[in-house]
Amino acid sequence: MDAFQQQFVQLLQEHDIFLTPQQLDQFEQYYKTLVEWNEKMNLTAITEREQVYMKHFYDSLSLSFYYSMGQVSSLADIGSGAGFPSIPLKIAFPNIQVTIVDSLNKRILFLRELVSLLGLSDTECVHGRAEDISRMPAYRDHFDLVTARAVARLSVLNEFCLPFVKKGGTFMAMKGSEIEEELVEASYSLAELKGKLIKVDRMQLPIEESVRHFVRIEKTAATPGKYPRKAGLPLKSPLVKL
Repeated sequence: MDAFQQQFVQLLQEHDIFLTPQQLDQFEQYYKTLVEWNEKMNLTAITEREQVYMKHFYDSLSLSFYYSMGQVSSLADIGSGAGFPSIPLKIAFPNIQVTIVDSLNKRILFLRELVSLLGLSDTECVHGRAEDISRMPAYRDHFDLVTARAVARLSVLNEFCLPFVKKGGTFMAMKGSEIEEELVEASYSLAELKGKLIKVDRMQLPIEESVRHFVRIEKTAATPGKYPRKAGLPLKSPLVKL
């Protein structure tokens, strides 16, 4: 373990996450595979090792600081891109069943290769639009925890993500520094999609100190049949009160 990995481990220990040598090896393999594939396709603008560990790995794991992963058996990650936050969460909490949904097949091919290389079980990578996948019975109103990281505005994310959440389950939206306007704008979509805002937590990333917000939404009832609308509509015409 080098000095930077030691710092990564210590920062996580402050939040009661204790990585084994095998888990640390998985993170290092993840980093190397990400950089290797990034030369062939655009997965991330962040490729420097320390920044990947902090801005991707630690940032992904920070969701568990504000939501107990011990109560999660199934997690869906919508618009995961290069696997954030779901793959770091799966490495740290291997008992969770993970489903990753992404609309770009090239990213899904990368994720399937990554899952195989890291030896991750109970991890499904699904190619398709969230609006289409969440209408399938196997995924609709199904998951304990659904998350999305830096995908779209909250009013849009609610329609992408809440249909996947089971009644009584949770949607955790991982957002950047500006959140107040989005929260106001999202109130209509929450009401329509049977979501209830529980709380918003704020964090600063160590070292570079950029701000993160975690928006916790509870699913109060099954998704109404008319949602989500057909693919493309949520982005073009978000559910906001006119």
